[in-house]
Amino acid sequence: MFKHSQLESVKASLAHPAHAAMPLHARIQRAIRQLILDGALGAGKPLPASRALAKSLGVSRDTIEAAYAQLHAEGFIDRRVGSGSFVAQITDFSAGRHITRRDTCPRNQAPSLSKRGAAMFRDGGVAETLSPRPFAHGVPETRSFPLALWERLERQVLKETGTQALLHGDPQGAEPLRRAIADHVNLERGARATADRVLVLTSSQQAMALCATVLLDPGERIFIEDPAYYGARKAFNAAGLDCIPIRVDRQGIVVDDILAAPRKAKAAFLTPSHQFPTGATLSLDRRLALIEWAARHQAWIIEDDYDSEFRYAGKPTACVQGLDPHDRTIYVGTFTKALFPGLRIGYVVLPHQLVKPMTVARTLLDGHTASLTQLTLARFMEAGHFGAHVRAMRSLYTERLDVLTTLVRRHLSDFIEPQVPIGGLQMPCVLTCDLPEQAVVDAAKRVEIALLGLSTLHAGAGGKPGFLMGFAAYTPYEIERAVRKLAHALQEASQRNGLSASSPKAVL
Repeated sequence: MFKHSQLESVKASLAHPAHAAMPLHARIQRAIRQLILDGALGAGKPLPASRALAKSLGVSRDTIEAAYAQLHAEGFIDRRVGSGSFVAQITDFSAGRHITRRDTCPRNQAPSLSKRGAAMFRDGGVAETLSPRPFAHGVPETRSFPLALWERLERQVLKETGTQALLHGDPQGAEPLRRAIADHVNLERGARATADRVLVLTSSQQAMALCATVLLDPGERIFIEDPAYYGARKAFNAAGLDCIPIRVDRQGIVVDDILAAPRKAKAAFLTPSHQFPTGATLSLDRRLALIEWAARHQAWIIEDDYDSEFRYAGKPTACVQGLDPHDRTIYVGTFTKALFPGLRIGYVVLPHQLVKPMTVARTLLDGHTASLTQLTLARFMEAGHFGAHVRAMRSLYTERLDVLTTLVRRHLSDFIEPQVPIGGLQMPCVLTCDLPEQAVVDAAKRVEIALLGLSTLHAGAGGKPGFLMGFAAYTPYEIERAVRKLAHALQEASQRNGLSASSPKAVL
């Protein structure tokens, strides 16, 4: 028979809100199993007769029989005709061997991770904005996306492919989409791509992780812009690479520093068309010098062209990949910024010799990108809808950037100086007041405004303090309201810090 405490433990399990969705017999079976695992019911101990336990718990005898039957099937108890039910002779849970609380890992104790796992956990991963707040960076306008058109194209794909679209897909990507991507980057970015050189992935982040693990060994060096996109730096750090920061000026990454480096690197990562976060465009002479460096040292250039579709001033510069006659450039693109983040489709244009190794490596990660989504996107591009959407968004974003620039200069001139970009989805701002960067970010957070501090994008100390202000996803009304809130928050932060900033021109 159960002791009083054991019976109360079973009753508590029956009444626990977390178990409310479970059948009664499953709750009882779970509670008795836990008593055995904890050693409270030792091997060979008899269990109450089903009729007696049913009466004690206020349930039917059939419920107890169902619980006992499951415990017996799992090997926790033995049932003997005419003798009853007994805890089975399980070595690991017999007297002196049961699991106790001190044997388990306390919740606040750090888990035992590999060096790579610890590095990934320590870096904090890449946190995406689930519900964007002004001025979250890198978020496109999604409320005006042509959903009805997308749904119609998806239905067409399903009608034509049937259940074929529900099966495993080509790990390199659906051929129609690879062909559409090649046509797009050749026409719009001056690339040298063919469908057989395109590898479709879930994101540019996956592309960088693949490059880091397939092309370089732990401890090998990679040159990386400073400041740089945090997702790239974290992907390379997680792979155990030695990231060598290379400064950025108004003409992009300083290639002379790469050429003069005393120790060579096996790769260089950069955002030449629209440097993140400064917005600089890599000059042509530096592009050509970088290409020659890669050829001479048999190094790789990883070119992230993350938001090249959106340029608001001047003519776009051809991508590095299109200028590289030596085939040492890996071109990374994504549809996250041009369409919507939930699409989860990115791609790389690879040198011929890397297509098979990268495709095989990709199969170890997630196998393939969803076929239905790929085929729908291919049709969206082939019919000209992608180009039309990009043109519409480019016009919309130009207007929103103008609105943000005007409002920042009107209401935040006591605190920041905007660095108006020629493209992209966010505007860098440099602090001109004495407030620390983190104090500004914290003040904004208190009024539900998201700012990304520029110092977090630098490899070390240095660089002007400031932040990024995303503008693409927010209407002029939302931008104005958020700018006013930010001005008020920064004025309050100045007063708390005893600074003499002028009263902001905006009030709530």
